Amino acid sequence: MPHERSQTSAEASRRRVVVITGASAGVGRATAVAFARRGWSVALLARGLKGLEDAKREVEQAGGTGLVLPVDVADPDMVAAAGDRVVAAWGGIDVWVNNAMATIFAPVERITPSEFKRVTEVTYLGQVHGTLAALKHMRRQGAGTIVQVGSALAYRSIPLQSAYCAAKAAARGFTDSLRSELIHESSPIRLTMVHLPAVNTPQFDWARSRLPRRLQPVPPIHDPGVAAEAIVRAAREAPRELWVGTPTIKAILGTMAAPGLLDRLMARRAWDGQMTPDPAEPRTDNLFDPVDGKANLHGRFAPVSKPGAITASDSLVRGVAGAVAVSMVAAAIGLVRHRSSKKASPTEEDPVE
Repeated sequence: MPHERSQTSAEASRRRVVVITGASAGVGRATAVAFARRGWSVALLARGLKGLEDAKREVEQAGGTGLVLPVDVADPDMVAAAGDRVVAAWGGIDVWVNNAMATIFAPVERITPSEFKRVTEVTYLGQVHGTLAALKHMRRQGAGTIVQVGSALAYRSIPLQSAYCAAKAAARGFTDSLRSELIHESSPIRLTMVHLPAVNTPQFDWARSRLPRRLQPVPPIHDPGVAAEAIVRAAREAPRELWVGTPTIKAILGTMAAPGLLDRLMARRAWDGQMTPDPAEPRTDNLFDPVDGKANLHGRFAPVSKPGAITASDSLVRGVAGAVAVSMVAAAIGLVRHRSSKKASPTEEDPVE
């Protein structure tokens, strides 16, 4: 990773260090393995010890070094202490990935205040707590990159996940504000946000739900490795935002262009799109306590998950969309002028002076 300052010999000799929250399963676990394949030291933060230990084994098998730190990201003191332990063990933090999340699937009126609070504390405030812990050490180091794992739902909310959509939107607002502050300070610390599409993770078998049928992500579904590689890319290049997958790009641009149309579209498609035909069955969930037995890298949608996706920075997508819009406006103006000139041109029936 490029840094804005020269490194000491001790810093240059150590492995690069990444901290990943929500590292015991899904996107976080895939990201840990992706960094490990590149030789990084990986600090693994999550609540469930068994899932963390399994993730550590995969990290070490991939060529990295793992450090297990059981943490609930809703607790700022635990997160800060974890950051201190990483620095004590490995000398610094090059990248911090805020990935931990929690959600509940239910209509708004069936979600309790305590459930709204818990989703907010994990999915939004967990990113705040991780960011503050990272900033503490990166300011001392004079360098570092913070990666916020967002979602297309940070821009385009859908029914039945109001708590999660709101938390992801809050994380985007927080990130934009902090980015401006870092620019104001001329800080060398880099801040980037990765917005993901639907991913094949275990969350659909352990998220709290009050829906009548079994959960699924809204198709198309992508492999966790797609998200992991995008996060690694963001850590390397630090674009303002990285949009992963055509569905994400369409959702974000569509919301900007025609939000009312997408409201109605989501009302029709996203309601049933989050459920399979199979009836829901009683099960434990991980909203307040971990469910270690389901802490796997992949979910149950491997047969239909996509192994690749278009990934582009927000500036590139906005630039292309803007160029297309300008071209369309220019073409429309040209057509109007052409028609006007035809009406104004003389004909055989018009007298010429």
